[in-house]
Amino acid sequence: MADRAQGITLQQLHYFIEVAAEGSISAAADLLYVSQPTLSAAMKDLESRAGRALLLRSSRGVTLTADGTEFLGYARQVVEQMSLLEQRYLGGQPARRLLGVSAQHYSFVVDAFVRMVAGSGVAEYEFSLRETRTWDIIEDVRTLRSELGILYRNDFNRRVIDKLLRDSGLVFHPLFLAEPHIFISRKNALAARDRVTLADLADSPRLTFDQGVNNSFYFAEEILSTLSSRREIRVSDRATIFNLMIGLDGYTISTGIISDDLDPEIVAIPLDVDERIEIGWIGHSGIPLTEQAQRYLVELRAVVAGFGVALLG
Repeated sequence: MADRAQGITLQQLHYFIEVAAEGSISAAADLLYVSQPTLSAAMKDLESRAGRALLLRSSRGVTLTADGTEFLGYARQVVEQMSLLEQRYLGGQPARRLLGVSAQHYSFVVDAFVRMVAGSGVAEYEFSLRETRTWDIIEDVRTLRSELGILYRNDFNRRVIDKLLRDSGLVFHPLFLAEPHIFISRKNALAARDRVTLADLADSPRLTFDQGVNNSFYFAEEILSTLSSRREIRVSDRATIFNLMIGLDGYTISTGIISDDLDPEIVAIPLDVDERIEIGWIGHSGIPLTEQAQRYLVELRAVVAGFGVALLG
């Protein structure tokens, strides 16, 4: 067994971060330009020094253990801080920026991401933005495929979402409360209304985001998911849902925050229901955010505040 007093090296942390990202020691070895046996031995030595199993190995690759997930969060912190230290005092190159965000389908999430990338001020970066299903957002953050997740909860789904987050070691941090709106085409007859009711929407196609095998009412991206609709279409991406709003006069229910730059043909009209949508971000409990993740949240808050919405916390 390795002498734990010798400590863990930065190289081992770099290796571990790459293995976790690729989910494969062989794939990570190719990217790191080291042999697979060398990288495999380095990971076993790292686990020995850490005094716990960090990786689950199988014929399909590797996944993180619970300890490995927590370790990855701290490893990213250390590597990022060391890069900043070398840049400031040793004249090193600016650190390669890394961040993953998974989110439900909100244009303000994209707006903030654009601002964050544009303001990163570095020549090299590796960012990811996944607009995906509710269950997958939680899984992405649980496994640290993404550092942050953006989703909503309300009185209907709160208990289920909160339990799933607790079981995954995650915490929901509220950002803002939104009044429900419908998103429709500017050419829709309802676009001239100050408010609409559910009765007004009875003959319109309801557009919802498909949740795959986890297609529970509790994981729906839209409120009032249990209400029946005579015409319903499930889609998988925002471009498709907007095209159906325009082509079929369909609607979806969301926050009312929509970017004219990103979605110029779509408008938001208040929906007359006694509901509120709580938008927040999720992250690991006890694992501090990287500086890049904190920068993203600053941009996210700025975008939301720019629409006149009051922020929480």
